[in-house]
Amino acid sequence: MSEKLKIKLSIANRVYPLTIEASQEEGLRKAAKQIEVMIKQFEQSYSVRDKQDVLAMCALQFASQVEQKSIDKANVNEHVEEKLNALNDLLQTHLVS
Repeated sequence: MSEKLKIKLSIANRVYPLTIEASQEEGLRKAAKQIEVMIKQFEQSYSVRDKQDVLAMCALQFASQVEQKSIDKANVNEHVEEKLNALNDLLQTHLVS
């Protein structure tokens, strides 16, 4: 079995105790730091003081980044598929000739 770790992450002045796989620790700590940086940016840029609003804005920002990456990947896959189909058609044309 994989090793479980008990860690505490601080986000928006709250401590969250977690039991995680050892392999998850680095990613979770980096994510918590990124959230803290984003919280500070939103508080400074928009003068938002309610932590609930700031956390909602952070969640929206992260979710939109994930969705945009998914959309971008789908567009790239579609483009690659079109190029492969065109190449296949070209090869078929030359093989039949």
